[in-house]
Amino acid sequence: MHIVRYLRPGDPRPRVGVSDNGVVSTLPVAGMFELLRHRKEEIERICTDATPDGPLSEMRLLAPVDGATEVWASGVTYVRSRDARVEESALKSVYELVYDAERPELFFKSPAWRVVTDGEPVGIRSDSALNVPEPELALVVNRFEEIVGYVVCNDMTSRSVEGENPLYLPQAKMYAGACALSPGIRPAWEADPSDLAIRMTVTRDGAPIWDGTTSTSQIKRSFAQLTAYLFHSENHPHGAVLATGTGLVPDLDFRLRAGDLIAIDIEEVGELRNEVVVGKDHFGFLTVPYA
Repeated sequence: MHIVRYLRPGDPRPRVGVSDNGVVSTLPVAGMFELLRHRKEEIERICTDATPDGPLSEMRLLAPVDGATEVWASGVTYVRSRDARVEESALKSVYELVYDAERPELFFKSPAWRVVTDGEPVGIRSDSALNVPEPELALVVNRFEEIVGYVVCNDMTSRSVEGENPLYLPQAKMYAGACALSPGIRPAWEADPSDLAIRMTVTRDGAPIWDGTTSTSQIKRSFAQLTAYLFHSENHPHGAVLATGTGLVPDLDFRLRAGDLIAIDIEEVGELRNEVVVGKDHFGFLTVPYA
């Protein structure tokens, strides 16, 4: 089962429901933000009371965030991520120190309205020569700091921008098309996240050019520690999504190009497929409600 945001044919109003066995059933909430205002046990109860709405094949799935929900991300939580950051950076000790520090690296990634989902494009900056995808398990957390589910995240990164100076991290991480989430939230009561296989494949002109696997068992920090720091000095009244860092980073000679297809799969959680585009002009569809 997955908790989803979706559109019915001919209806412009997004709904929240559960997808199971090819059928979408609607939930009595105004949005995902409202669902995340409930306790975990109440969310589970609400999901069991869903009303059948129609075949999944007839629905358009949306990014699983709305309202004031924010997406945040964790950095340098896997050995491979530490090594990659050290390799690219002119200030290597910054990343070595944060890997072993008590306080994790957390950074803001995206408001809900900027998030893209499966089948939509992801972007790379036109002023960055070295850009990579970063596949990550992301935690869906309610306003009470309870982990209620999991999604796949692609934390797109401009390595050349971040490598030039760590203070450029916001520009390396936050731009049009930089955050993609899989459309379905796998409920926490249905999945054990301690040892899930993560795989990423990048295809160019129909042929794989990069392929790698890792496991969530390789993460250095506990999910409870990451969420505790996220909520330590800030409120998240509509919940939050927290990506937990990547254990898969291509070598420095790898560069994404327009037209590349990024495929990320996380065992028991979901999959995410996105084509790469360059520049902000491809993401006007995200700003339509605000025009």
